[in-house]
Amino acid sequence: MKFFVTAAFAALAFASAASAESWPAEWSAPQAPFHIAGNTYYVGTRDLAVYLITSPKGDVLIDGALADTVPQIEKNIAALGFKLSNIKLIVNTHAHFDHAAGIARLKKDSGAKFDASAADRPILETGTISFGPTASTHYPPVKVDHVVRDGETVGVGDIKLTAHLTPGHTPGCTSWTWNETENGKTYRVIDICSVSVAGNPLVNNTAYPQIVDDYRASIAKLKAMHADVFLAPHAGFYDPQGKLAARKTGGPNPFVDPSTLQNFMAKAEAAFDTELARQQAAAKP
Repeated sequence: MKFFVTAAFAALAFASAASAESWPAEWSAPQAPFHIAGNTYYVGTRDLAVYLITSPKGDVLIDGALADTVPQIEKNIAALGFKLSNIKLIVNTHAHFDHAAGIARLKKDSGAKFDASAADRPILETGTISFGPTASTHYPPVKVDHVVRDGETVGVGDIKLTAHLTPGHTPGCTSWTWNETENGKTYRVIDICSVSVAGNPLVNNTAYPQIVDDYRASIAKLKAMHADVFLAPHAGFYDPQGKLAARKTGGPNPFVDPSTLQNFMAKAEAAFDTELARQQAAAKP
């Protein structure tokens, strides 16, 4: 499927980005903001997803993309008619630089508080991860105001987001679910934390020895979940451009598709098993 091919490219590009101190053009390319469902909007770049969830009592932002793309995100929020100062809470899927480097400035500019997992907190607060292809890439650290637990619900006003710890991609990788209502129907939305290997060492990873077990447990956890709307940290995981094109033809909201999560997870599990086998074979004497 198109979104998974793009995701595979993003994973390979991610691995090279850290050493080259550069990134794929799609990561910083401008993207006009768009409506997804209910009060959920896309305000990120062409491929680095940032989501805005709005309510009369304040808004929530998920992820922050790159430090250099913060002006784009803030411009997108304004273009939709929302104020940056209305953002009261920022949450994070995971602590890799392409999703977390912009959070410090977004937090400062909005005055929002920031929630994240305990296992990713040390990475976020130092701007440094100790393993994987981005270990040499440092980004502006950001203070975590509240540590979220697995199954905990946080939010602003009527916005209620539930944290699902799905470690592996990072030790504190967090998937988020919430409900949106549109045309009298309520839909379950999920923004998964990435389950791609993306250059992570799966064999002899002394910094994260339980990484394989965590990946497998998280994949199983996500496979057991239900979602009507599937979102992810990389837009390429779910092809929003195709959905936006389909929306122009009329009919049901193309972002609503209860089969997408399970289809994605089946391919993600197969990709993980293939990469694990490759690394295990390469590690044999």
